[in-house]
Amino acid sequence: MKFTDGCWHTRAGVVIDWATEVFKGEARDDSLYAMSCSKPINFRGDTLNNPTLTMEVTSPADNTLRLFGYHWKAQANSRKGPFFELFPDEHPQNNKISTSKSENGLHMDAGPLSVDINTAKKSYGLEIKGDGKLLTKLGWRSFGYIKDNTNATNPQAQYTDPLKGSRYTTYQFQLSVGEKIYGLGEKFGPLIRNGQSIDLFNEDGGTGSDISYKNVPFYISNRGYGVFINSSARLSYEFQSERTARVNIAIPGEELDAYIVYGPSPKEIIDRYTILTGRPALPPIWTLGLWMSTSFTTNYDENTVNSFIDGLHDREIDFDVFHYDCFWMKGFQWCDFEFDAEFFPDAKAQLARLKQRGKHICVWINSYIAQESKLFDEGAKNGYFLKTPDGGVWQYDFWQAGMGFVDFTNPEAVAWYQSKLEALCDIGVDSFKTDFGERIPIGNVVYHDGSDPARMHNYYPFLYNKVVFEVLLKKYGKNHAAVFARSATAGVQRFPVHWGGDPFSTYEAMSEQLRGGISLGLTGFGYWAHDIGGFEGNPDPGLYKRWIAFGLLSSHSRLHGSGSFRAPWLIDSTGEADKVLKHFVDNKHTLRSYIYSQALVAHTRGTPILRGMFLEFEKDPVCWNLDTQYMLGDRLLVAPVFNNEGDVQYYVPAGKWYGILDGKFREGPGYISETHDYFSIPLLLRPGTAIAIGQTKREYDWTDGLTVLVNPAPGSTTDMTVVIPHQETLGEVAATITLSPNGRDISVKVDGTMKSDWRIKIAGSDSTTTVGKSDVAATVTY
Repeated sequence: MKFTDGCWHTRAGVVIDWATEVFKGEARDDSLYAMSCSKPINFRGDTLNNPTLTMEVTSPADNTLRLFGYHWKAQANSRKGPFFELFPDEHPQNNKISTSKSENGLHMDAGPLSVDINTAKKSYGLEIKGDGKLLTKLGWRSFGYIKDNTNATNPQAQYTDPLKGSRYTTYQFQLSVGEKIYGLGEKFGPLIRNGQSIDLFNEDGGTGSDISYKNVPFYISNRGYGVFINSSARLSYEFQSERTARVNIAIPGEELDAYIVYGPSPKEIIDRYTILTGRPALPPIWTLGLWMSTSFTTNYDENTVNSFIDGLHDREIDFDVFHYDCFWMKGFQWCDFEFDAEFFPDAKAQLARLKQRGKHICVWINSYIAQESKLFDEGAKNGYFLKTPDGGVWQYDFWQAGMGFVDFTNPEAVAWYQSKLEALCDIGVDSFKTDFGERIPIGNVVYHDGSDPARMHNYYPFLYNKVVFEVLLKKYGKNHAAVFARSATAGVQRFPVHWGGDPFSTYEAMSEQLRGGISLGLTGFGYWAHDIGGFEGNPDPGLYKRWIAFGLLSSHSRLHGSGSFRAPWLIDSTGEADKVLKHFVDNKHTLRSYIYSQALVAHTRGTPILRGMFLEFEKDPVCWNLDTQYMLGDRLLVAPVFNNEGDVQYYVPAGKWYGILDGKFREGPGYISETHDYFSIPLLLRPGTAIAIGQTKREYDWTDGLTVLVNPAPGSTTDMTVVIPHQETLGEVAATITLSPNGRDISVKVDGTMKSDWRIKIAGSDSTTTVGKSDVAATVTY
């Protein structure tokens, strides 16, 4: 939202009170306090008619600063919720904090971070440094209180309507030369935020616009820091789009609460941000496999479901999860949480038969209860829905006729809603697709706990997904719970998994999805999926096959569409799509232990599995600009092919990268141009690393029949560790090996008990070397 007209003037109807000079500055024991006036003080009378802005600086955690700025103190301190759940796990402040005051300034040291506030006359400035390097600052006209469409300039009107218009608080952080900004959740436009105007407001708008489902008030700078705004309000960002050397942030109301998170590496920034807002839970192993869906508006019953399962089985395509989308329930009755008896006369028996075939089951839900649902009267009578100001039920027709919205701020409504889901778990449901959560009203609506509806709009998905996730935790236990969620905000990464919404069936939409996934991962979301082939429309066979490769090289993989089924034999009559799907499903099975080891990293550090290139190569300036390729974990580079012809151009950082699928090396740094058939994609093993390659079947012991593929970096002595997660204890390591390249030898040290001997394969070699499972150490010559 732009409030100014160039550098000197405000927009018509706008008045801004800027922090101009510090009138009262204090260096307290562990904080800085600076009360600033909006007009210079030349004599005592200037303390009259002079609005003030106050800044309090603290350090609540290591490498983290909090800048709490406000205009009217009482209104800032009495603001209504909701409030983000910060520091869900205990992480004490270990850094020593010291403060001091000089003639013209206030100073704070907090570990590697420092803050300086200029208290000289007729000046204002707040500088933040990390390890002595300037990160960002608030300078001239950068901390302000805004009155829009106001009577502030009309003395007579002020008596009748003094608070007319809108009020905002703004920070305008400096951007340095060459500084780039990323993040704010799942955004489908250009990955680099510079030049963009963005409002954070969750909406259901597909993937082809600036509207998005998952808005997260956190961004990352390539200068080694991130900024988290502690509010679920509709924040407005101008990234060099109003002032060309600033990020302008505006929030409705009297205060702005910002956390500056220092890395300095981007992975360290995400690590510290997820200390603040929470780590992703560890999803069940079975979620890593292929998910098959009924799709959305299709006609289906048990025979249809069985036809998909049998069809995949006949083509030797193994999958883990079958998903029932919306019409498992009867139309106009969403959600009543009952299988439509016309199509599923004995749902419990049907689900039991699926379980016997080794499949897990997911069903679609949302948090809206249509008035035709048998649950509606019960919810309305007991006050479980959002209310109108006169105490009635807030109803809506856009989606399900007359629907009410479950009020998750009401503990009794939560227990009621959870009881319906628990009943589904009792008949065999393993997971819930928590769809929607974006169409949450902000006008004429009342919450049970009195929350501010405007701030609850973006926050509602947190409550929604938390409530559902708790059901699965209770039923199946830690590390065995997973939802499949669309809407989100800060903290919802704690309740995985998330998928990228509704793309069109085009290559352009496929690339939008990748940008959205990279962007979402930068805000702490460890796992992510997308609808293979696109959601809207019917993918042509070529697009579908290219998307299969991308989808099966994501942390989670689902075949899903809108008006048509996504079974490969229904899309490609030649049968090639069947073979392509089997090829990449099998390939993902071989990578299962590797992907799960990366899930452990996401769970413990917040680092996403699907990573923007700069997360691994922050010293390479080219990598900060790449948005059509990614790292799958820390070792595999993936470059999706975005055309039927198979042409792809991608960037390879320094070193010799090994193609896992084609056995060829690529040497960087530099761009590579190649052509791939539908069974191939650039999937490259990073130099100086090793990866565990397992079996092509869905279920196998990861410590049995294992091949460790090594891509040595000659002359390097960097250790390479291969982690094999323990499948029963989940999160613990069953065995590790360390390979230390040194000339032409690799020393192998086994730590743990293996079911069978290890096979060590050197990239580019056709032979393998066996290391006995009982060997403590061995040497492989290559």
